[in-house]
Amino acid sequence: MRTWVILGLAIALIALGIGGYFWWRDWELTRFANEPFGSAEAKVVEIPPGSGPKAVAEMLARAGVVSSPEKLYAYMRREKSGPRLKAGEYEFAGPSAPSKVVQKIITGQVKLHHFTVPEGLRLEEILPILAESDLKLDLGKLQKLSTDPTFTHRLGVPADFLEGFLFPDTYSFTRSANEESVLSKMVLRLMEEYRKADSQRKPGNALNLLEVVTLASIIEKETGAAEERPRISCVFHNRLRLHMRLATDPTVLYAMKLIRGVYVNNITSKDLRTEHPYNTYTTYGLPPGPIASPGAAALQAALAPNDCTDLYFVSRNNGTHVFCPDVRCHEAAVEYWQREFFRQRNRGG
Repeated sequence: MRTWVILGLAIALIALGIGGYFWWRDWELTRFANEPFGSAEAKVVEIPPGSGPKAVAEMLARAGVVSSPEKLYAYMRREKSGPRLKAGEYEFAGPSAPSKVVQKIITGQVKLHHFTVPEGLRLEEILPILAESDLKLDLGKLQKLSTDPTFTHRLGVPADFLEGFLFPDTYSFTRSANEESVLSKMVLRLMEEYRKADSQRKPGNALNLLEVVTLASIIEKETGAAEERPRISCVFHNRLRLHMRLATDPTVLYAMKLIRGVYVNNITSKDLRTEHPYNTYTTYGLPPGPIASPGAAALQAALAPNDCTDLYFVSRNNGTHVFCPDVRCHEAAVEYWQREFFRQRNRGG
């Protein structure tokens, strides 16, 4: 009897010891999971597709995100996290609790890379912004795609290249983004803004998608004053209706760029007389396509211009314009703002 009692006590003690070990192990994993670890600097970890919990734990430990790959692996096994881990590029800034590290990977909170494209840039100015962003896109591939009719038509662009159809905005992409996906997203944003503007289209405005983006690009280049865009648009609509040449300088600059292969921000009298489809001093109607990427306000202005009788506008040399309904008013404005204004300024008046 005594032997059985001793044996029972021994078994009980062993069971208690085993239970105590597992309790301590569980407590230790919980403490480990909830205790922040890591230095102040940001750490980036790339988790390839198909990575299991053990490999992920080792990657995070090597990067200094967690203190122990063994404990993290044990924690993920306890929480059954393995099947839920998502591949991608992750950034961890400052000390982080391992539980939050794992949760970030489970929920796919991948690192985003940002770039901004301002309004009014030409295609040749936009593509280097994409190539020089943190996405490290290939400029040659971007150029090839943006001038590939098969690609542009697949995106719904009614032109053989993407001039004017890369919407100016701030974009966020994951590391997995490539040249095709980035360009596609930018065109999609243009189409979204076009649809919004089209819902407010003024009755009688029959311009199609290509014509709207083309006119909007000219409006964008003509003024930096937001409040002027609908009135600038009115001038151009009036000229189109009366079969007058648009005679807008930005189209001349663009035409000369196509002729010379380089953009020069200066116009000569010879340039104004040079025959070219994009030169609206020599050609009636809109040019064949956009000359830059318009923003949302310019698209809205192209589709919903102000009501006006103006046919001319003259720069005040400060980003705004004087608007005129006839030649006499226009000539007076030119005389003052393009001649007298500079004479007075040169005299210090």
